[in-house]
Amino acid sequence: MKPMSEEMNKDVQENPETEETTQDTEEIKDVEKETEKAEEESVEEAAEPIAGNEESKEDKKAAKKKLKADKKQDALKEKIDELEDRVKRQMAEFDNFRKRTDKEKNAMFETGAKSVIEKILPVVDNFERGLATVPEEEKGSPFAEGMEMIYKQLMSELEKMEVKPIPAVGEEFNPDFHNAVMQVESDEYESGVIAQELQKGYTYRDSVVRHSMVAVVS
Repeated sequence: MKPMSEEMNKDVQENPETEETTQDTEEIKDVEKETEKAEEESVEEAAEPIAGNEESKEDKKAAKKKLKADKKQDALKEKIDELEDRVKRQMAEFDNFRKRTDKEKNAMFETGAKSVIEKILPVVDNFERGLATVPEEEKGSPFAEGMEMIYKQLMSELEKMEVKPIPAVGEEFNPDFHNAVMQVESDEYESGVIAQELQKGYTYRDSVVRHSMVAVVS
C-alpha cells in the first residue's frame, strides 16, 4: 500500500491546475514528518528506562561488591585485633612468669646463702674468742699475726657477700635486730640502750641471719 502523500502527488501531477490539492499535499507531508519525529522520540524515551535499569543493576552490583569487600576487611581487622590481643596477653603472662621465677630463684638463693652463713658464723665466733685469749706479750708472734690475717680475710669475704655485723653496744634496743637476754644497771647508758653484747649478730643483705644477744640497761 502506497503512502497517502505519493497518491496525492500523483493526483497533483495529473491535475496541475488544482492549487488547493497541492497545499493539502504539503500539509500532509509535514504531518508525516512530525509523526515520524514523534515516533523516534517515543522510542528514545522508551529506551531510556531500560538503560537506566542497566546502570542501576551495575550500581547495585558494584555496591554489593563493595559491601562484601568491606565486610571481609572488617572481619580481617577483627581477627588481627584478636591475635594482637592474644599476643599481648601471652607476653604479659610470660613477663609475670619470668618475674615470679626470678623472685623464687632469688628467694631460694638467699635461703641457701643464709644456711651457709649460719654455719660459718660459729667459726667466726671461735676466731674472735681465740684472738681475745692471746696474751698481750704474744700478740706480735707469727702465730698470732697469722690467725689475725686469716680472721680479717674471712671477714672481708663475708663483707663482699653483703654479710655485716649488727651494731649493738650504745645503740637503742631494737627487737628486729637484737635479742635481749638480760637487764643491767649502767651509769654510762640510759634506759633501753644496749650496754653489753654477748653474741654478735649479722645481717645478710636486708634480712637478719642471726640476732645479737645483748644486755639492755633497765
